[in-house]
Amino acid sequence: MTRTSTQQADRYGRVAVLMGGWSGEREISLASGQAVFQALQRAGVDVVAIDLTEARARNLDLLGFDRAFIALHGMGGEDGTLQGCLEIAGVPYTGSGVLGSALGMDKLACKRLWSGTNLPSAPYRLLSADFDPASVADALGLPLIVKPSRGGSSLGLTRVQRAEELQAAYQAARTQPGEIFAEQWITGREYTVAILGNQPLPVIQIETPGHFYDYQAKYQSDTTRYLCPPPLDTAAQIELQTLALSAFAAIDGYGWGRVDLLQDVHGENYLIEVNTVPGMTDHSLVPKAAAQAGIGFDELCLRILDTSFRNGATD
Repeated sequence: MTRTSTQQADRYGRVAVLMGGWSGEREISLASGQAVFQALQRAGVDVVAIDLTEARARNLDLLGFDRAFIALHGMGGEDGTLQGCLEIAGVPYTGSGVLGSALGMDKLACKRLWSGTNLPSAPYRLLSADFDPASVADALGLPLIVKPSRGGSSLGLTRVQRAEELQAAYQAARTQPGEIFAEQWITGREYTVAILGNQPLPVIQIETPGHFYDYQAKYQSDTTRYLCPPPLDTAAQIELQTLALSAFAAIDGYGWGRVDLLQDVHGENYLIEVNTVPGMTDHSLVPKAAAQAGIGFDELCLRILDTSFRNGATD
């Protein structure tokens, strides 16, 4: 390690990498957290990995830690809960604060907020226990997609091709937290824009063997293709990046994250969701975008850790 990198590592103090959690994304979170932990170790940071189970969270003591790298995905870690606990404990942490985390976790809250700020997302209908499948299909057309508002990693999502399938899709979505809604299916291309230091990284186009970028395509498939740069001209890529930054700012996102988008066959862009604690595994999108920008994984982890200085710490 060079003298410069030693000085850089020392400025962070003792760092807790918080991972695991108790959501349906626990295994992915553990993989992300271990990757981050090993990267910070290689960089010479004084770092400790903490598997934050629900029981351990109730008695979490971060006395002696100078900051926290949040690598928990989903409910409990990405929804403002952990962020609020760290605020009370006075421990600086990576990424978005309580408000941005809570909004980013709730897809319906995002859609309502974006609608109020004239940012585009697909039309939708909220599904209650006694919804009428025929009227939902008439309003949104078929196919459509059913989603839980607070699920992560595409868990609980179902593509529906016939109105008769809506009830089963609704029940599948209920396995995840939050309200359930149906959304108009956008036929076209899927993109993601990672954000680092409140600036956009290169656009990635996602091509999957299935209908959409589901859990298997994200974490298990070796046939999902990631095009970075995508076959778009510079102006089109800047348009996607600008929209992503606007969506991230609208929910009070901070530091780092990822915004997912769809582009229909007419070239119109639609926001899907914001991820305020994206995955950091070998299948994850933020490391792929960072690599395209010439930022290696270890450097990426340090830059994310730098976002913790916003939360009450000084350089």
